[in-house]
Amino acid sequence: MNRKSDPSIQKWAPWMRRALELASLAEGNTSPNPLVGAVVLDAEGRLVGEGFHSQAGEPHAEVWALRQAGTKSKGGTLIVTLEPCCHQGRTPPCTTAILTSGISRVVIALEDPDPRVSGFGASLLKEAGLEVITGVLEEEAFSQNRAFIFRITNGRPWGVLKWAMSLDGRVALPNGKSQWISCKEARDWVYRLRSKCDAVIVGGGTLRADDPLLTSRGLSNPEPIRVVLTSGKELPLEAQLWDTSIARTIIAHGPEFVEGRIKQMKSAPEFVSLDSPGPLDLLKKLVLKGCNRVLWECGPSLATAAIEQGCVQELAIVLAPKLLGGESSMTPLGDFGFTSMSQVLDLVAGSTRKIGTDWLFSVPFHKD
Repeated sequence: MNRKSDPSIQKWAPWMRRALELASLAEGNTSPNPLVGAVVLDAEGRLVGEGFHSQAGEPHAEVWALRQAGTKSKGGTLIVTLEPCCHQGRTPPCTTAILTSGISRVVIALEDPDPRVSGFGASLLKEAGLEVITGVLEEEAFSQNRAFIFRITNGRPWGVLKWAMSLDGRVALPNGKSQWISCKEARDWVYRLRSKCDAVIVGGGTLRADDPLLTSRGLSNPEPIRVVLTSGKELPLEAQLWDTSIARTIIAHGPEFVEGRIKQMKSAPEFVSLDSPGPLDLLKKLVLKGCNRVLWECGPSLATAAIEQGCVQELAIVLAPKLLGGESSMTPLGDFGFTSMSQVLDLVAGSTRKIGTDWLFSVPFHKD
């Protein structure tokens, strides 16, 4: 039997969809933790509690839902999007809260890949006599937490590479001017995308050319970390990113970089030293900063290096119906060194939708 058509799965699917909806309310705010939503039904199958994990250090989804349900949870069912934790972290184990609540059944969408949990939470509940059902809307739950899962299994954040370009594949005019290739609706979408990421990364060239702000314009609190990845060139003394009252800023640099007068500023950014100023080295540092998902908004050289080093898992491309022309106009990527079509990077089909006058292409990235 197809697992999706299993009656035991179908019975709980509507409630699991509600739990997934609850989990999504905290998108961009829970790192390094996953997104988790939970629903509690009483012994008669009536909704008595809901909850979601809002941010690291706050109670988990199961705890909020059980608190709301109170004594009505006795003999009832807990539906949760991710396997309940069974270890002491910044908060107590969720399995303890479940066992003391009187819940008799737990329905789980996805096993937690964190080695501190990874099946142990479900096993503990089973050993205590609770009925445990797993795999309800598993694919949807995996998709929702793909960034968290990728970080746990690969040791670096999930990377999204974003660019906006004209119909003839240009990201700027020959003189470097690029404001604005995309329409207002597409730019507003970028703010929403940033709000769902833990860090936004640019190179020193983008900083010097555009002086970007790189915030979500207040859609997330706190704002994502703004990161400048630079090698040995000097950075400007005046830049919007240096105002850390708006958002946290990190300058990640190689051994040749001189911090100089930027470090003496009143609201100076943080400095992170890298063995080599490469994308992969940076992501290893950002994992330590609690990042699950990062956004690359960089120029062609850094974007190409990020792809080559396996730091991009998703492309977000805004295509504007404009023709910029110019032989020396900029393109979104640099030279990969390919000499035949057999070497090019083939991508799987993604999704397309219209935003204002522009088109958005969301493409999963797989480098063979």
